[in-house]
Amino acid sequence: MAYVYRTIDQHGQVIDVLVSARRDAAAARRFFQRALQMLKVTPIEVVTDAAPVYPAVLDDLIPSAWHHVEQHANNPIEADHSQLKHRLRPMRGLRTDQTAQVIIAGHAFIQNLRRGHYELGLDSQPKLRVASAFSELARVI
Repeated sequence: MAYVYRTIDQHGQVIDVLVSARRDAAAARRFFQRALQMLKVTPIEVVTDAAPVYPAVLDDLIPSAWHHVEQHANNPIEADHSQLKHRLRPMRGLRTDQTAQVIIAGHAFIQNLRRGHYELGLDSQPKLRVASAFSELARVI
């Protein structure tokens, strides 16, 4: 079994994804450190589920942030995660953690493109945004 850690900002953009074989303090610390490096800002609020490893790790890494663990607070994260599960179900799972990392990161990139978080494909209609973005990428490459 693998655990998927995902960072999503307040606008719904997927910032970072980490797949780990364990759900322990070391994996949580690695995930939050990577997410903080990607963000380059210090968040004022962190929403997670109620896993017991998070409070200690967050107190070490981001002591000024409010750790929000109320019921239903992480619904945007879970809703975003359900789209990934919907995509992976027909594939009948992934065999290795590295394969899962690549597929999940790619899925996050496509979601961000579709939602208009990048400057690629913004001139086109929302239905054609991904195709337009890949056309722009192909011209640049």
